[in-house]
Amino acid sequence: MEEATRLFADRGFAGTSLQDIADATGLTRPALYHYFGSKEDLLSRLVSELTEGPADELGEIRARTGATATERLRAMAFAVALRQATQPARFRVLVRSEAELPGALSKVYDQGRRRVLKEFSSVIDEGVRQGEFRPVDPRVAALGVIGLCNWVAWWHRPGGQRADQGVAEALADMAVASVARQDGRATEAGGAARVLALLKEDVALLERFLGE
Repeated sequence: MEEATRLFADRGFAGTSLQDIADATGLTRPALYHYFGSKEDLLSRLVSELTEGPADELGEIRARTGATATERLRAMAFAVALRQATQPARFRVLVRSEAELPGALSKVYDQGRRRVLKEFSSVIDEGVRQGEFRPVDPRVAALGVIGLCNWVAWWHRPGGQRADQGVAEALADMAVASVARQDGRATEAGGAARVLALLKEDVALLERFLGE
């Protein structure tokens, strides 16, 4: 998988043959067939690991009982950030190969991304309803958090368990801070302007609930 990832990154999916992968791994082509029947099978495994796997993990975290929305959002952000911090090359290859994905794989990829977005949106929506989070748009906030966590794949170099976890924890804290309601419902304004700003927050939330 690592050699295939490297070759896909260097040459693109279309420019890489199964023989190239066999040569890179030191296997004969018949020996490679024992593990994968085609390069499409290899790419399918990569897509599954980077889309369906994370979606399942996030669903389990979101469904935890006894945990607050804040705790679950932090755990979800940490999981995504840590995955991207430890396997950045795989994620980058998948993004770069997006346009080359065969129809069936493209569908799996899109479904996995939608599931990830849904899990984040759901926990953020729950936090808004319970008053843990500011009255943000759950979908927009979820996209922001996902982007924050995914971007680590483009700038972080894996540096051991402690370093990778430290980066993931920092990003998870930032994700929570981006939606958390501040103590005392602080705003930058003061006096009547502060009261008006807080009222606008409440009205925005009320309008959303009434609309639903």
